[in-house]
Amino acid sequence: MELRIFVEPQQGASYDDQLAVARRAEDCGYAAFFRSDHYLAMGGSDGLPGPTDSWVTLAGLARETTTIRLGTLVSAATFRHPGLLAISVAQVDRMSGGRVDFGLGAGWFEDEHAAYGIPFPPVAERFERLEEQLEIITGLWGTAVDEPYSFAGKHYSLSDAPALPKPATPQGPPIILGGKGVHKTPHLAARFADEFNVPFSPVAEVTQMYDRVADACAQAGRDPGEIVRSAALVLACGRTDDELCGRATAIGRSIEDLTENGVAGSPAQCVDKLGTYAEAGVQRLYLQVLDLSDLDHLDLVAERVVPQLALK
Repeated sequence: MELRIFVEPQQGASYDDQLAVARRAEDCGYAAFFRSDHYLAMGGSDGLPGPTDSWVTLAGLARETTTIRLGTLVSAATFRHPGLLAISVAQVDRMSGGRVDFGLGAGWFEDEHAAYGIPFPPVAERFERLEEQLEIITGLWGTAVDEPYSFAGKHYSLSDAPALPKPATPQGPPIILGGKGVHKTPHLAARFADEFNVPFSPVAEVTQMYDRVADACAQAGRDPGEIVRSAALVLACGRTDDELCGRATAIGRSIEDLTENGVAGSPAQCVDKLGTYAEAGVQRLYLQVLDLSDLDHLDLVAERVVPQLALK
């Protein structure tokens, strides 16, 4: 199982905080550093010093890291016009030397849209916009360099776009889709996804969503094995009970909740939980790290958990 680090900077993190985590994750050998795409803190956090834009942040990290992959889990289709988003992602991909994975979703957090004056359509329209954005972004990236790209949809229209810049690789960055939607989500994954992610869910729900994506792939005539199966879980690992309790307290979660719903406990307990997801078919796991100041947390998992996973 491949492990990736995933942070939530809207809860309160500067660019320098994120850079420190990304560099430590790279030094520890984690496969990727991912961040959420949100502008408003949740759960009572003050969010200080304030939100950071995901693609501005990743552009900086692209130049200040060398090997680790970078991406969003996931960008909101409500935040940016697809033509401009295609430019931003392609540019960051080139700045990183082709190390970007591109997560995109319909958007869900209504309060942040209201806070910053971003339109928040009904859910059906948000999924329509997501589908058109996927068509446009992949179309722009896939159009030959000397050809224009046009698109006429219900929500977006492009006329003779130069379809530049191109990403570092001809096919563009891997596209990550995910969620728990029963109907639209699996079919979008079958059409567009290189990876499908099920966030913060028990094993039974994760495998159920994978089955839905596999069924949608069968209907579309696509091999479901082409899509990487991933999941995301909050992390809280401790060498001792006191250390674990401190980490749980720092992120405002109970040990019981973390043990049941996350990758939590001693290193051995974390290995067991990860093994359960691996046995269920999860190929890639995003470890949600909520205390960005605790770099020792990354060291501990790299030193005491990852080697045991390799032996399983």
